[in-house]
Amino acid sequence: MNLRDLKYILAVAETRHFGRAAERCFVSQPTLSGQIKKLEDELDVVIFERTNRSVEITPVGEEILHHARLALEQTAAIEQVAHAHQDPLAGPLRIGAIPTVSPYLVPLLLRPLRARCPKLQLVLSEEITDTLLARLSHHEIDAALLATPVEDSDLAAIELFDEPFWLAHPTGHPLQQRAEISAADLESTELLLLADGHCLAHQVMEVCRLSQRPSQGEMADLRASSLETLLQLVSAGFGCTLVPALAVRETWMRDHGIVSRQLHLPDAYRRISLVYRRSFPRRQVLERFAEVVRDQLPDSVHSLGAAA
Repeated sequence: MNLRDLKYILAVAETRHFGRAAERCFVSQPTLSGQIKKLEDELDVVIFERTNRSVEITPVGEEILHHARLALEQTAAIEQVAHAHQDPLAGPLRIGAIPTVSPYLVPLLLRPLRARCPKLQLVLSEEITDTLLARLSHHEIDAALLATPVEDSDLAAIELFDEPFWLAHPTGHPLQQRAEISAADLESTELLLLADGHCLAHQVMEVCRLSQRPSQGEMADLRASSLETLLQLVSAGFGCTLVPALAVRETWMRDHGIVSRQLHLPDAYRRISLVYRRSFPRRQVLERFAEVVRDQLPDSVHSLGAAA
């Protein structure tokens, strides 16, 4: 068994196809298939069930793949340790972010991060929470900017900031007459929500005391995949929505007939954290990334200084 074999089985597991896995590893398919068969014979187990139509991972294969990912990550850690004497903050850092955070936070970070860590290569990806957690567990990213607490003993989090929610409604909406928006106002207002899979939709429902999505009425079929689309719907007069503070653009919203209102409710916020595997060997670079985030936050959010 060697590291090359571990890379081969991970490539097959991720592509579920021996041909595509061979292309990824820059070898011929017979070479990759033969090497994996030798590994299975050496271990006296079957890692993959092969048919003409599919490649499935066996239960013992899943366990082996878990350890293979750890082994490859620790191998990379050895290389990083070797370079640490030159610059511990050099090399790639793979960060994932949910779509309701990434376009509003990441642009604030790029220049300051480059100034503080000029040899750091930031690799960004934007996906929903469940996908990011899966990629974290598969060691495809190093950390993720998430807005939901994670209950997984293999993961840890650096808390970054609390982000209040604002109400966005069309000009002339009945709520415009309210001096302050109450929880009761939100409960009785039909709200536009993001599509299923976005944690923001669930958080908005919690703030507004909604046990389930609307099943009837005009709002039931309006489920956007982005905050920008939601705001365009508000601009068109289709309803109200809650917007995280970093996404509030008061001038643009005012020009498009949207009134933005800060909510003064104790639970009308979400907590943004940097979630990572406890086994990740470069905690120092995550702490530096967290420092940059906190230093660049606008006054509309509340920075959290300590790691959790």
